[in-house]
Amino acid sequence: MEEILNNARTAIETLQKQLEADFTEEILEALLRAMSLIFLLSRKYRRNIENFSGSYMFKGRNDSFMVAALFDGAEMKVHKNPIENPSITIAFKDPAALRNFIFSPKPDILSAILLQDVTLEGNLNYLYKFAYMANHLRLKAQDLVA
Repeated sequence: MEEILNNARTAIETLQKQLEADFTEEILEALLRAMSLIFLLSRKYRRNIENFSGSYMFKGRNDSFMVAALFDGAEMKVHKNPIENPSITIAFKDPAALRNFIFSPKPDILSAILLQDVTLEGNLNYLYKFAYMANHLRLKAQDLVA
């Protein structure tokens, strides 16, 4: 009986981790798609990417998920497939690290790197640019709701 309970606990924990990971990935993709839509609708927000070109690859450390954002002039596109030669690749240790990055009002990028929650390949300035745009979007959304 104890073995059955242990197997059930393990199965529940595995399911919970998988659901947590899937949900977090969907939030990141939804955030990127919302950014893309707001860039289309808001001239003021679009100023963030005028004359800006760059590509971002967001992924899990074990490649459990991949989402790319491409900026070109005043346009943004989102892809679920890997892209070649991104300006920066951001790999998250686990879903919790990704959630902390997305939902933090003031993302502490340096701390995330030092804690090894995030690993980067490419130009760190692109990550700061993205954090600014995401925070700007969050503030814009709060203004709309208020």
